[in-house]
Amino acid sequence: MTPYRPPYPVPGVIWASLPLPALLIDPADRIFEVNPQGEIFLNASMRNLVGQPLLDRLHIDAPMEEAISRARANHSPLSINDVDVTTGERAPQQCTIHIAPLQDDPGHVMVMISPREIADRLGRSMQGGAGARSAIGLAQMLAHEIKNPLAGISGAAQLVSMGLPPEEQQLTDLIVEETRRVVKLLEQVEQLGNLRPPDRRGVNIHDALDRARRSALVGFGARMTFVEEYDPSLPASWADLDQLVQVFLNLIKNASEAAGPKGGTIHLRTFYNLALRRRRKDGTGAPMPLQIEIIDDGPGLPPHIAADVFEPFVSGRENGTGLGLAIVARIIGEHDGWVQVDSVPGRTVFRISLPVARPEQLKETR
Repeated sequence: MTPYRPPYPVPGVIWASLPLPALLIDPADRIFEVNPQGEIFLNASMRNLVGQPLLDRLHIDAPMEEAISRARANHSPLSINDVDVTTGERAPQQCTIHIAPLQDDPGHVMVMISPREIADRLGRSMQGGAGARSAIGLAQMLAHEIKNPLAGISGAAQLVSMGLPPEEQQLTDLIVEETRRVVKLLEQVEQLGNLRPPDRRGVNIHDALDRARRSALVGFGARMTFVEEYDPSLPASWADLDQLVQVFLNLIKNASEAAGPKGGTIHLRTFYNLALRRRRKDGTGAPMPLQIEIIDDGPGLPPHIAADVFEPFVSGRENGTGLGLAIVARIIGEHDGWVQVDSVPGRTVFRISLPVARPEQLKETR
C-alpha cells in the first residue's frame, strides 16, 4: 500500500533544524515524514520508516491512540509527561510526548519526543538542603540563558512564516507556540529561584482566602462553586499576605483545572488545632494551630505521584509543569508552616498549617 503523502511539502530547513525527534503521522497513524533527529532516535532511515504504523516503531507506556484521537478531535496540541519510550532496541527512556494536529489538515499530526533526563536530575537534586539551593540557582541561571535564544528562534520562525503560503505555515506556527510554552515554563523556574523572603506581619487568613477566591471567580475558577466554612475566632498568623494569596490561588487553580469544563465545588475551610507541631532545629516543637483546607471534588491525584506532588517537575496533568505545588511548598516552608495532601477520587484535600502571630510580633508592626 502506498503511504499517504501530504498535499504540501514540509518546509525543509525548519524541519531539519528541529532539535527534537519529530514524526508526522497520517490519519491511519502511519509515519509519513521523519526529521533527522527522529531518524537518529529510531535508528532507522526515513525510507524504512515511511508507511510504518507509529506504534510498531515506538513503544510508549501511555495510551497514545487515545491521546492522538483527542488532539485530532479538539484541534489542539497536548503533551504527555514522564512516559517510558523505547524503540525495542534500547532501554526505555523517560520522555515527554508532544502531539499537535496540523492546522489545515487536522487528520494529520506531529509527534515530538522530548527526553526528560535533565528535568529529572534537577527534580531529584532539589529535594532539600544545600543541594536544593544549588539546583535552584542552576535552574534559574539556565532559565535565564535559554530564554534569549528562544526569543531568537521564535522571531526567526515568524519571519520565515511571512514568506510561506498559508498551507505551509503549520510548522512555523508550532515552533512559535512551543517556544512560548517553554518560555512560560522557564519563567516559573525563575520564580521558584527568585522567591523573596516573606514580608511578615499579622495577617487574617480569611482576608487572604477571600482575595484568592474573588480573583479565581473572574478567571479560571468561574465554573466552580465555592463553599466557605470559616472559624471566625481564628487569631492572626505571622505571614506575608501577598505570598499567602499566591499559595491559595495556586491550589484553587489546580482544583479548577482538575474539574474540567463541567466545573465542580471547592470548599474553603479553616479551623484551630493545637495537635500539629513542627520540630525546630533545637529539638523543641513549634505549634502550627491555624489550619486551612482547600477541598475539591475532582478526580484526585494519580496514585503514582501523590507522595511526590510537592517536588519540582512532578505533575499529574497533561501540559503540567510541576512547579506550582513546588512554589506552594517553598512559600509555606518559609512561613514555618506545613502543607500536606490527601487525595482519593472525588475528594482531594490540601491542608496548610501555620503558626499564630505572637503578641510581641504584632506590637512591632503597629
